[in-house]
Amino acid sequence: MSRLAQLFPILSWATRYDANDIRSDLAAGLTVGAMLVPQGMAYALLAGLPPEVGLYAATVPVIIYALFGTSRQLAVGPVAIVSLLTASGLAPLVEEGTAGYLGAAALLALMVGIIHILLGVGRLGFLVNFLSHSVLVGFTAAAAVIIGFSQAKHIFGISTERKEHFYETVAEVFKNLGDTNTPTLLVGVVALATLFALKRFARKVPAALVVVVGSITAVRVFDLEARGVKVVGDIPDSLPAFGIPSFDGSLIGSLVGTAIVITIVGFMESIAVAKVYARRHRYELVPNNELVGLGAANIASGLFGGYPVTGGFSRTAVNDTAGARTPFASIVTAVIVLGTIVFLTPLFASLPNAALGAIIVMAVTGLFDAKEMRHIAVVKRSDLIGLGVAFFATLLLGIEIGILVAVVASMLVVFARMSMPHSAVLGHVGGTTSYRNIERFPEVETCDGVRVVRIDAALSFVNATNVKKLLIAHAEAVDEHPMALVLDASGINDLDATGADMFQEVITELEDRGVALHVADVKGPVRDVMRRSGIWDALGDRVHTCTNDAVQAIRSDVPAPTDQRRHGIDERVPT
Repeated sequence: MSRLAQLFPILSWATRYDANDIRSDLAAGLTVGAMLVPQGMAYALLAGLPPEVGLYAATVPVIIYALFGTSRQLAVGPVAIVSLLTASGLAPLVEEGTAGYLGAAALLALMVGIIHILLGVGRLGFLVNFLSHSVLVGFTAAAAVIIGFSQAKHIFGISTERKEHFYETVAEVFKNLGDTNTPTLLVGVVALATLFALKRFARKVPAALVVVVGSITAVRVFDLEARGVKVVGDIPDSLPAFGIPSFDGSLIGSLVGTAIVITIVGFMESIAVAKVYARRHRYELVPNNELVGLGAANIASGLFGGYPVTGGFSRTAVNDTAGARTPFASIVTAVIVLGTIVFLTPLFASLPNAALGAIIVMAVTGLFDAKEMRHIAVVKRSDLIGLGVAFFATLLLGIEIGILVAVVASMLVVFARMSMPHSAVLGHVGGTTSYRNIERFPEVETCDGVRVVRIDAALSFVNATNVKKLLIAHAEAVDEHPMALVLDASGINDLDATGADMFQEVITELEDRGVALHVADVKGPVRDVMRRSGIWDALGDRVHTCTNDAVQAIRSDVPAPTDQRRHGIDERVPT
């Protein structure tokens, strides 16, 4: 059963499903369903797709995730960022509004699903960590700005050409503001005001549903369509049908980059929120299983006329607040959407695009997380580099290039940190055997003629040159006999071939200066490399158990213990 439960996580909760959970799951499913219907249509509009495609993406994929996913609260379906990425990836390749565009969106979902499953089966979920949290915050903030501004044409009731870059879109909107349709603008403003008011004063009310019902009523009562207010129009009432999208090899090649970006961004958004609720409800979340679950959901979306999906922040929060205890809540949500498609789609024909635009704008306001930006600035100011690069690169260069530039920039920041590792000159804490950084503990004691240095980084090709300069500089600072430099290696976790060569050079150069290099507290993996490279033999009796032993040996002019195993210096017994 455990093996089956790994393949089908539904078995881990369905076999123990408590009838007491039904009421909570039903309430949560109904609540999220009421929220997902208007959101699904709105996000489809953002992706350049007909409203029914958003509904299709909120049915079968949601059920499939409930079978394969390990999160009990995660609400899967169309989300704003993935919708924007879909539009930016498809627009240069296929004409919007054509059958080819619909097929390309479904194909993209299939590709995203396959990449998810390959990562999950190959247990490669760690690869998404190359997109750091600060970069993701910057990227999502920029995406929020782009998404919000992309809805200006719907809220103002103007026609604009699709532009590749954000600044071009801004210029296009301002150029056409003179053509604003006043009734449309009024609908959009009232919808936004209603959404913000309900979020502020009545959080439990399904605000998007209220706006949908209210705007449809206004269109019909005041005949706003005749006054130029654009509406959704007829929505097919047919259920999502199975079908393999038609495509050619060149289209697959053109969409690979977009599929990879959607996979990374979508999974990071999903896993981030899923972890929060798994920790809150004390159950295990398996990231690689999540990849498989989301992959299966995306494949289902592609095969049933949808487009890429993932877990959403706001819907998951609503799902949990409404009482979701198991993925059965998501199955209820999917049934609600299916029922809407069959019975209620004629009611949405008069739904104004301005109302959907307002729903999107409201949804993405939470993506611009100024509070988290301030938190990052307080915790690690240098992380603002990746955040800022992600934000401005996305705005100026576009979604895909922007995120690529941001990832490269964040990796360069990491390499820069690695190339200049933290180091400290240590002094003795009186009455103990401990040594501390003299800059943080100025009262510690130092030993004349002995400099104790700790390096807090793996020694590799990235920082070997700078570490060598650092050690030589410290050795030259020792100006009283006995002249010795003690390297506290407790912070060195790894040593590569370049780092080993650097060590050999430092030993030689220090000996030429009449300074003896002593090493203390060397970790096992580092000892192994030092043994194989000959450094251990070159140091001879100058390898010590700890820094205090090294200083005492230097002051007493005695060698380190020869029985290295008994003193914890090395596990190998001398032969």
